[in-house]
Amino acid sequence: MSADAVAVIGFVSLFVLMLLRVPVGMAMGLVGVSGFAYLTSGGPALKIVGHTTMRTVTDFNFAVVPLFLLMGAFATTSGMSRELFRAANAFLGHLRGGLGIATIAACGGFAAICGSSVATAATFSKVAYPEMRRFGYPQSFATGVIAAGGTLGIMIPPSTVFAIYGLITEQDVGKLFIAGIVPGLLAISMYMVTITLIGYARPGFLPAGQPTPWNERLSALKDIWATLLLFSFVIGGLYGGLFTATEAAGAGAGGAFLIGLARRKLTGPDILRALLETTRVTAAVFTILIGALLFGYFLTITQTPQKVTAFLTGLGIGSYGVLTLIMLMYLVLGCLMDALAMIILTVPIIFPVIKELGFDPIWFGVIIVMTVELGLIHPPVGMNIFVIKSVIEDAKISTIFYGVMPFIVTDILRLIILIAFPIIALWLPSRM
Repeated sequence: MSADAVAVIGFVSLFVLMLLRVPVGMAMGLVGVSGFAYLTSGGPALKIVGHTTMRTVTDFNFAVVPLFLLMGAFATTSGMSRELFRAANAFLGHLRGGLGIATIAACGGFAAICGSSVATAATFSKVAYPEMRRFGYPQSFATGVIAAGGTLGIMIPPSTVFAIYGLITEQDVGKLFIAGIVPGLLAISMYMVTITLIGYARPGFLPAGQPTPWNERLSALKDIWATLLLFSFVIGGLYGGLFTATEAAGAGAGGAFLIGLARRKLTGPDILRALLETTRVTAAVFTILIGALLFGYFLTITQTPQKVTAFLTGLGIGSYGVLTLIMLMYLVLGCLMDALAMIILTVPIIFPVIKELGFDPIWFGVIIVMTVELGLIHPPVGMNIFVIKSVIEDAKISTIFYGVMPFIVTDILRLIILIAFPIIALWLPSRM
């Protein structure tokens, strides 16, 4: 059997296993080792299992993942999300749809110290949803805002997805983090504008709150010093070249821990819970990563990346035509797969195409994360939608999807803007 036929069978087998609910990392590892063994022999295939596993879990650069996850866990446990929402609500809650705008602002602030879309969506389902419902916001709007705001978790640095993309493609993770700042701020601004337009278009749909006295605003503002300090320390250190991404992750985790202790917001059980949660998520991420690396050996021996590059560049539709096809592929996959698994599975195949077409790899990293963001809220299988459903049990899936539709349109428009103007993502990294 030819290598091309084996590659096709491998991909079909992979998707069949995923449809059968086999964990993505396990499925990629199984197909990768089996395909490699078929094309070579069993001995080398078994050797790469041990070699890849040991190399991944002992590589210093991969420590960026668990350390940033730990920082997010400490930040979540110490209640920073509630303080951010209180401060945002104090300044924005009096506007029509103000609680929704405040939720987006708080999600953006929390994303700057968390790095996980799922964690952001789950956290604000508990923090912001009860407040919006108490003031008469429709359930569809309240859940849609939280689903959209949750996607900011992987765009605004530090981001686990940016870190994984950088490690796979051998790009500077620090530059990727910095590249996400302006597009992240653009996302926050466009979401806020979307809510404002909904409020003006349907005046009776979204209520306006009472203005908050200035003394309460200033009091709420004082509570977010910890978030600002942590973000400035980590991202400022990266931008200033004081430390690498991995060192920044360690400093961030240590900083979140010390701030939590100093403010008496972290108890013994809280610390244990944060450590256990980080361990669980890290194990899941590394399982996917190891499986993807094993699958990568299979792709290498079948020369799949080279053949995909030759095929796409030979279509004669131009570089942006090929980029459009790639984006459409990610939108389809985003309806079927977890964001991290999608990045790990496809980037080794797609990245050579991007380099061949002459696109900037840092810019493409931002583009791909934005597309993954869209997949997190896009029907029929948006990960954030199901996370919110698991927290807000009385909300129907269809209701959440209905509420998130305006934000999907906003995301598509934002993606077009960033493709048309790459400088939005590349300006800050170019000044490092």
